[in-house]
Amino acid sequence: MSTVRAGRRRTAAFRPSPVFLGVVALWLTGGVLAWLEYGSPVVNVLLFVLAGWIVSLSLHEYAHALTAYRSGDHSVAARGYLTLNPLTYTHPLLSIVFPLIFLLIGGIGLPGGAVWVNRDATRSRGRASLISLVGPGANVVFLLVLAVPFLIGIDTRAHPTFWAAVAFLAFLQLTAAALNLLPVPGLDGGNALRPWLRGDTAKVYDYLAPFGFLLLVAILFTPVVSDIFWGTVLGVADVLGVPRGLIRDGLNLVQFWR
Repeated sequence: MSTVRAGRRRTAAFRPSPVFLGVVALWLTGGVLAWLEYGSPVVNVLLFVLAGWIVSLSLHEYAHALTAYRSGDHSVAARGYLTLNPLTYTHPLLSIVFPLIFLLIGGIGLPGGAVWVNRDATRSRGRASLISLVGPGANVVFLLVLAVPFLIGIDTRAHPTFWAAVAFLAFLQLTAAALNLLPVPGLDGGNALRPWLRGDTAKVYDYLAPFGFLLLVAILFTPVVSDIFWGTVLGVADVLGVPRGLIRDGLNLVQFWR
């Protein structure tokens, strides 16, 4: 009987939460309304982009948690990280304030979930690094799925609002992956390096990690670095076939007050 109960608990730990399924439904609803051009284009694009953003945030953090679970840290199951529930990844500053500022004002995607992983329970330093890298990897997969219609040359003129929303959401995934992979303390790229640091270098990293977002802002406001970053991101978008004009249209709809 205890084996049966343990199996049920394990199944429940991996069952997608109603909250996540509800957000997916909102995302699809926004897409359908944008496709049909029913109602306000601004509302439809906002619904599609923001709900889609929460879906991608959940997948990003789920990738971290699932890899941690398979690497030996089973505590992530007890914390509800394997249910895709965005509420379990919520941190007031990291999950709401910073991401909304970046998204609405700067047009930049930055996953802001918070998953606590016991890295001491992981099997190796390589596994610890992988836990950090799979989050941005989820954004890359989401990006590629969204970019497929553009890569195959679909005609976007028939439903311009919908394709503008898709292009902008794809762009957010691209910026999220690029920013998170930067070797900045506290971000996924930096956290992937942390298991390999020793001595004073590790101490400096740990000291700077809580200020990772502030360091990121400082980097993005450095003219030379900013030019290189945006040039690279837009270049990748071009390679993926995501039209800059549609990205701009999607951004303008999201930033409706401009």
